[in-house]
Amino acid sequence: MIVFEHVGKRYGGRFDALANLDFRVDRGEMVFLTGHSGAGKSSLLRLIMRLERPTRGRVLVAGHDIARLHASQVPFYRRQIGVVFQDHQLLLDRSIYHNVALPLEIRGVEHREAARRVRAALDKVGLLHREKALPIELSGGEQQRVGIARAVVNKPSLLLADEPTGNLDPQLSADIMALFEDFNRIGTTVVIASHDLALITRLRHRMLRLRDGRLVADEEAA
Repeated sequence: MIVFEHVGKRYGGRFDALANLDFRVDRGEMVFLTGHSGAGKSSLLRLIMRLERPTRGRVLVAGHDIARLHASQVPFYRRQIGVVFQDHQLLLDRSIYHNVALPLEIRGVEHREAARRVRAALDKVGLLHREKALPIELSGGEQQRVGIARAVVNKPSLLLADEPTGNLDPQLSADIMALFEDFNRIGTTVVIASHDLALITRLRHRMLRLRDGRLVADEEAA
């Protein structure tokens, strides 16, 4: 599903955010990226999202070297990926329903089908009863659930999350991770950047440890 071949990313001509990364993530895997702040986790995810291109090496997703995608192909590629951010990035003037519906509106999905998929996604994250609420009316954990519903409403084959539990208490963090595990069980490939070692160690999935932009350990699930 995802292959990094001798990948490096340099910023400003001097700073190596990533150096000589070699690993693969198979279709249907759930993998954690971990390491200190500044270790390169977010840079790695940005390469997968094709928000950045590698300075060296290749990033392949589903067998395609994504750096070689034509500019016109990039929006379609990104629509195949669900992304969850730490800060939710919800539109504060739109209801929960319309926040989740946004990716479908961009794709031009027919209204009745969009409504069915939005409500199915909200039901999956336990927020169908709040579909008319505004984001400001929800707790931090509920807002993160909305972000997850929006990320999966397009039924992506790949789900990425960048510190999705960074602002949540331990119980809410565990609940959010359980949602990711639910999507992984139905075949979605999941890659999560997290510094919460206490939590992710308990979940017993593969961990890729980064230090100063280098992969220092690839630990299989216990």
